[in-house]
Order: sequence, then C-alpha cells, then structure tokens
Amino acid sequence: MIAGLNTSVKRRNGAEKYPYGIIVRMPTIIAVDIGGTQMRAASYAPDQIKPIKQKKIPTLASTPGGLERLLQVIEEVLPTGEDVAAIGLGSPGPLDPHTGYLLAPPNNPEWHNFPLAPKVEAHFGVPTFLDNDANLAALAEYRFGVGKGHHDVLFFTVSTGIGGGVIVADRLLQGYHGLAAELGHIIVDPNGPPCSCGFNGHLEAFSSGPAIVKYVLGELATGTRSSLKRDESMTARDVAEAAQNGDELAIHAYQRAGEYLGIGVASCLHAFDPSIVIFGGGVSQVGELLFTPFHASLKKRVFHSRYLEGLTITLAALGDEMGLLGARALAEMKINL
Repeated sequence: MIAGLNTSVKRRNGAEKYPYGIIVRMPTIIAVDIGGTQMRAASYAPDQIKPIKQKKIPTLASTPGGLERLLQVIEEVLPTGEDVAAIGLGSPGPLDPHTGYLLAPPNNPEWHNFPLAPKVEAHFGVPTFLDNDANLAALAEYRFGVGKGHHDVLFFTVSTGIGGGVIVADRLLQGYHGLAAELGHIIVDPNGPPCSCGFNGHLEAFSSGPAIVKYVLGELATGTRSSLKRDESMTARDVAEAAQNGDELAIHAYQRAGEYLGIGVASCLHAFDPSIVIFGGGVSQVGELLFTPFHASLKKRVFHSRYLEGLTITLAALGDEMGLLGARALAEMKINL
C-alpha cells in the first residue's frame, strides 16, 4: 500500500477510488408508472435505455391494499446486490410533487390526500419522487425521445382527457403548488361545454376523445344525418373510422376538435415559446383528420409568425414505455444523475 493513500473512499454514486483508477458500481433507478388499469415497475442502469427488470400487475384502483401492491411490484424489480439511488413514481393527478402527496387521483378514494412518495421512501429507505403522468411523459420525450436536444418543450397527451407537460430551459415546469401545466384545462371558450372537471370551456371539453363523441351524440340527437347511430358505447375511434369513410358529421367533429386544439396550443406558444410541440395519446394518432384543421387554426391564431419559425410539431416516439422512462428521468433529475 502506498503510504497516505485512502484506498476505499465511497462516493455517492456507488464508486470506490483505488490507487490505479476508479471501479464504478452504477446505482440503479427504480421507475413506477401507476396507470388506470396497470401498475408497472422497472429497474434501470443509468447508462442503459432498456430495463434490467420489469413487472406489471393490475392497478385495481378501487380495491383496498393499493400501497401494499405497489410496494410488492417494486420489490420484484429490485436488482440483486446493487445499490438503488432513487425511485421515481408517476401517477394521474392532481398531486403535489413537492411533498409527494396524491391529492385526488381519479377512481381511487383510498389515495386521496395520501403521502405516497413518503410511504415508499420510508419502506425502502431510498429517496422517492412523485409527479403526474403527463409531466413525466414530457420529461421522457425530452430525455429519451423526439424532444432530445431541445431545451424548451411543450407536450400534449390527447386521449380520454388532455394533459400537458412543459420543459423550460431544460427544467420541468412544476409551479408553486406543483400544479403547473394543466394544459387541458386552459379556457378556449368561456361559454363552451362543461369539462370533466366541472368547469366550462376548457380545451379538454372540445378536443379529447370523449368530447368528440359527446359532440357527435349531441348532433345526432338534433337529427343531423350520419352513418353513425346514437350509441352510448361510441368511441372517438368509431368517429374517426366514419370520418375516413366520408361521413360529414364525423369529419366536422374532428375539424372542430382540431380547431380548438389550435386555439389552445397558440395560447401555449405565446406563454412558453417552445422549439418543439409533441403530441401523444390515442386521439393524436388519427393523423391529418385532426392535424389539418389544427395547423390551420394555429397559424391563424398566433399573433406573430415568429412563434412558428423553426418550430417542430410531431408525435411522441416512446409509446408504452413513456410512463416508466418519465419516472426514471424524474428520479435521475432529482439526484443529478
């Protein structure tokens, strides 16, 4: 041994320093995506995009014992003999990412005002962080997907609802209460139809899947002719298929959704001035049916064309892995990994 040399200095990232170099044990990140139907967990090495282990179980949101199921699925992906640096949790909101509390997740009364991240952290003894699924989708695309290389990112998920996430100067926008970027609830027409949240005229009330269906059902009730029939089981996909077959009411329903989506995105461009706008969610997959009227509406409503110069508008790339990768990115961001 060389006199005076400390041969075993443990570092925060799991590395140990030796006389002839550094042997690095890369710490593992645990990511959890709590969805409406499935709860998924995965473990990741920081330098690998693919998980070390992955497990999914039914969420069973209305069934007691949700915390126990969550802890168990995390246990099943813990790597053997490896350090865990942090755990990232993604969940539907509303929630408080600053405290790790769920406030009022839909269909899960057991977890209202519930300290989810503190409970998980206490159980595993590992720093644990929580944010909503739309924010984490934005973070995932920014770190690993089509937003990589951009510094100012605007993300929309257009599906059963409309969620959003915003990256500003390489930082995830969370806000004072942790409730920033609820983009589906920006007001696009104060006299518009009620949103799922109970207030009128939100973007979600015009451009989400259920909003498209609700509009079609309302028009059918007034006698508008269509190949579609009044059926409470109708989906936005049914409306899209009818539109692709030339149904005028169905085409108009998507034109209306696209127009209001353009109004909402124009307001967000004015607020955040991103270099890329990313769309995810099932409704966004219909293509030009939605995006032709969207682009026309957006171009008409930005107050200066400079907002559109160099702006990329594209679809999300990460698919089903978006939630897990977003939770992973959150944990890595929080511990500066």
